[in-house]
Amino acid sequence: MSKRAIIVVDIQNEYFPAGKLPLEGIDSAVAKAARVIEHARAVQDTVIYVRHEMPDPEAPFFTPGTEGVEIHSAVTPLASETVLLKHYPNAFLETGLKALLDKPGIEELVIIGAMSHMCIDATSRAASDLGYKTTIVHDACATLDLEFEGKTVPAAQVHATIMAALAFAYGTVTTTDDYLGQAR
Repeated sequence: MSKRAIIVVDIQNEYFPAGKLPLEGIDSAVAKAARVIEHARAVQDTVIYVRHEMPDPEAPFFTPGTEGVEIHSAVTPLASETVLLKHYPNAFLETGLKALLDKPGIEELVIIGAMSHMCIDATSRAASDLGYKTTIVHDACATLDLEFEGKTVPAAQVHATIMAALAFAYGTVTTTDDYLGQAR
């Protein structure tokens, strides 16, 4: 069994055009994420899905029991693949993810999904801090425009800033094509 796992973070309906938090470039990112998942299955890497729900049933988005919290059909998990529920940006926080990875001796994590500036960032930093060799496939991730002090920061800049910070100290940041060209 491989010592590598793909962590599919929050590729949920809420982030698509019909959802409450549509992301820039989500369709392209998810198409690339699907390629990473397909490759993982072919080489028998572990694939773990993380799905976000707000704990409050009255939450304005990621509301429990709604279509928005469901994993998008482009990356439907297999029955044999684990889906973890999370309530925080960090996929390790109160989910059992670390124990799930440590049981089979997983050493390397490949992180894909949404949102670059929140859950991808928090999960990647935590993975690195916990000692996992961490790779972020940046074009298989997406985000949205943010606002700070009255200025709009375009999604492409948000994404680039987060990926630059992750590459500086937390892991390898690569493209889908480069990752697939190197992964065995």
